[in-house]
Amino acid sequence: MMGNGTFGNTMFYDTMWAGHWLWMLVIGIVVVIPAWRICQRTGYPGWMGILILVPVLNLFLLYFIAFSEWPADKQGGADA
Repeated sequence: MMGNGTFGNTMFYDTMWAGHWLWMLVIGIVVVIPAWRICQRTGYPGWMGILILVPVLNLFLLYFIAFSEWPADKQGGADA
């Protein structure tokens, strides 16, 4: 038997676990930065872009941005 757990206490398992968190961080950054910029450009606070990481809230965020009146349009933003 190979120790405790599915993979045992092997170096492969420890490296795979560290790699998992690294990829999650990279994907999080790649997704959050554009969402943050979109929220800022539409006139909403940039922190709303973090909601893109929450599974159900990301859909609400996309629909909210797509179908609501943008504060940037009311203020004469770049597209006006």
